[in-house]
Amino acid sequence: MWNIPFVPPTASEEGVSISILYWAITALAVVFGAIVLFGVIYLAVRYRADNNAVDRSNAVDSDLRVELAWTLVPLVLALIIFGWAAKLYADIYAPREGYYEVFVIGKQWMWHCQHPNGVRENNVLTLPAGRLVKASIISQDVIHAFSIPAFRVKRDAVPGRYNAMYFTPTKPGEYHLFCTEYCGTKHSEMIGKVIVLPEEEFQAWLEKGGQGLATATTSTGGGAAAGGTLTLAQQGEQTFKALGCNACHMNPNSAVKVPDITQTWGNDIPLADGRTVKGDEAYIRESILNPGAKIHKGFQNLMPPYQGQVSEEQLVQLIAYIKSLADSGTGGN
Repeated sequence: MWNIPFVPPTASEEGVSISILYWAITALAVVFGAIVLFGVIYLAVRYRADNNAVDRSNAVDSDLRVELAWTLVPLVLALIIFGWAAKLYADIYAPREGYYEVFVIGKQWMWHCQHPNGVRENNVLTLPAGRLVKASIISQDVIHAFSIPAFRVKRDAVPGRYNAMYFTPTKPGEYHLFCTEYCGTKHSEMIGKVIVLPEEEFQAWLEKGGQGLATATTSTGGGAAAGGTLTLAQQGEQTFKALGCNACHMNPNSAVKVPDITQTWGNDIPLADGRTVKGDEAYIRESILNPGAKIHKGFQNLMPPYQGQVSEEQLVQLIAYIKSLADSGTGGN
């Protein structure tokens, strides 16, 4: 017997709801398909040309009741399915609170994942069961698609833009991870696994720097790499200093007037052209790579661009560091 499941396992809260919707749509398709199929067969047999037992003298061309029924009933059902699907879509892609965040970077041809405490993984993503997860996804080169069939979630990894999705793993175990967007010659090899651990085991795994329980089951070429004792924000602070950003942004005696980066994350940023933008991942990333794209009101475009000088991993670290400054309310001038 082939070991091919009819459908993937369902291992997330969102996956349960999406599976129910899927089977509801399938049932409606079967019901309406059967009505059409057997209706056609019945009419073809009953009103065939050689059936002289049928009286065709007073044939009816139309019936308002039938036309209203086959129009209104599918319309109402379609609107119900649309509202149901829109609700599930919002649950996965609309911002939510109280999440555990991981950064996912797609590159030809692997997935690179970073945890807040500094643990890094390649082609493996280890997550806690029963906790809401936010995956912030970006690509380093071409368009990829981060897909976990068991969770019924997928999100495009686009160069230069962070895309987020939210899901809650429910069942400990190992699940497939795929790229579902053709991304080059080795697209079929861009696979990995998601490992879901009970909360206590996940915390122990984090404290060990990503070593031990989860990585013992990873495949060759994948697995976790410890980020040392540094968190993602601390790694960002090192990158921040290595690039010389602290000479202006962390020096109250600097001759260069710069925005207060502790007031960047989560705030509305007024721009020199009169617009206002949100201080989110996309704004911080663009301000590092191309500072002149959105100039903060009241400041000049004096910061050099870092396009080509920092990797996506370093950008993730810098963003985490700036987030931490906003949380602590320290730094900047």
